[in-house]
Amino acid sequence: MAAPLSIRLPNHLGDTLMTLPALERLAAAGHALNLLGKGWAVPLLGAYDWPVTPAAPRWTDAIRQWRAQRAAHGPQALLFTNSFGSALAARLAGMTVTGYATDGRGILLSRAIRVSPRWSRPDGDMHTVEYYDALAASHLGEPARRPAPLALRLREEARTRARALLADAGVSGPYVVLCPGATGLHRGREKTWRDFPRLSRWLVERGARVVGLPGPGERARFEEALPGAVVLPDADVATYAALLAESRLVVANDSGPSHLAAAVGAPLLALFGVTAVARTRPWSQHATVLGSDAGWPSLDEVTAAAARRIGITLA
Repeated sequence: MAAPLSIRLPNHLGDTLMTLPALERLAAAGHALNLLGKGWAVPLLGAYDWPVTPAAPRWTDAIRQWRAQRAAHGPQALLFTNSFGSALAARLAGMTVTGYATDGRGILLSRAIRVSPRWSRPDGDMHTVEYYDALAASHLGEPARRPAPLALRLREEARTRARALLADAGVSGPYVVLCPGATGLHRGREKTWRDFPRLSRWLVERGARVVGLPGPGERARFEEALPGAVVLPDADVATYAALLAESRLVVANDSGPSHLAAAVGAPLLALFGVTAVARTRPWSQHATVLGSDAGWPSLDEVTAAAARRIGITLA
């Protein structure tokens, strides 16, 4: 049995999902995993035998948290985060830290792993799933590989909650989920496809039941972005994963919900317009990518792809 291993998960939903093959690889090698991550990671990974502790938000509290990890599970730590601060907090707590030598933090790491040129080059073709998996491989002394598609485990309780949400909202039968999230800018460009309102109307006019899954504080924006859709109440991320898993189609920006849909094997149209497809495309056999970092797909492209996936006419 390998030594217990404390792991700092990434701070974003999509990135945390893209560590799944790496986590499973470490667990299969015999490590007892103890995870630190955002609060939503607790329900997200609830079906695994990996305790998840919400990461301390303040730097000084993070040191104390790492000290508690060391006392309970030993000194071995692996960082999926790339920041100087995360390495410094673990090191000051006396952890033996493995991580990528990013953000000038190599001197703080007990094992500083060099980033692959496939990742560091501007034209690099290394996917984020491969990036995290390669870190796990370096920790284990194993060769690189092409990881399997994401496969998030879900508890039956999450599926039960999802069915109850749909029933309470009057949704029965097949449904399409639209995810117009990913607000803000990426290198000065909008991260959200602008035609979700027209897509929602197009689907509703053709008899599709459209569902929206807003995050905290997003309900008003979703109701505006998805005319004619049933916008469900807030729920935990595992319940959302179950809702995505049972859908007939998901349409999402390059965002956390897109990777969540990929992780549960949902039929997915992933819309790109500003981010790099090579690095963040859905790691799934059931996903179709439309658009690129050079520009968004047109409404006609998306409706044509949706029509093919769910069997409706374009007329």
